[in-house]
Amino acid sequence: MSKITITTLESKKKNAEKFTCVTAYDASFAKLVAQSEIETLLVGDSLGNVIQGEQTTVPVTIEEISYHMSCVARGLRDQTNQPLLIADMPYMSYTTPEQTIENATYLMQSGAQMVKLEGGDWLLDSVYYLSERGLNVCGHLGLTPQTVDALGGFKVQGATDAQAEEIFNQAVALEEAGARLLVLECVPTTLAKRITETLLIPVIGIGAGPYTDSQVLVIYDMLGITTGKKPRFVKDFLTGNNSGVLGALQSFHQAVLTGEYPQKEHCFE
Repeated sequence: MSKITITTLESKKKNAEKFTCVTAYDASFAKLVAQSEIETLLVGDSLGNVIQGEQTTVPVTIEEISYHMSCVARGLRDQTNQPLLIADMPYMSYTTPEQTIENATYLMQSGAQMVKLEGGDWLLDSVYYLSERGLNVCGHLGLTPQTVDALGGFKVQGATDAQAEEIFNQAVALEEAGARLLVLECVPTTLAKRITETLLIPVIGIGAGPYTDSQVLVIYDMLGITTGKKPRFVKDFLTGNNSGVLGALQSFHQAVLTGEYPQKEHCFE
């Protein structure tokens, strides 16, 4: 059995090897993700958008993330390849270190191997608190969907020199606090490249250009299921693929490893 761990990803970073991540929410898709040899699976609060039909991720609860994590974890039990499982901590579920450890424990007991938190400086105590107790933490900077209203909507972050410097400093601080993985969403390619080259921990990009250590897409987006206006970074890997959903996942995986995705049209300058 091949089981991906955080040390697997750290080794890939050290050896300049790309890896991939998919956001999925159920046992059936989890099995296909495992069979495609994608290394990381995120149970994201984006389920509020693509499953529940909400306009933002804010209504998603810790119980709902736990439920979907349990479904995904069960789907992987009989799989030869098992990706690292990351759980989003939903809106207002990590406002203090004490609340954070309680809810992170809940998600780990549901099957997660790492928890992801959105935000920068204000999170440092919680990140340290978790990492000191042996829980794997993934940070998330740039466009943070839980606070999209405060950011003025879904738009690129770090576009000015001052904003870029702030995001860079927060990324360094998160690593120093003990984060072992970082997601960068909707930031300029140059900023993502600088952060990826500076940090020792792996960096996963979404709308962050081709230089991050990994790329992540929501499975509904990459299969062309999502309706309405699609983000710039989305690519449909299913249409025209004769091998169905598994083939689409494998195509995404290979496109990231070979550098064929993302292209310039998927990035922000």
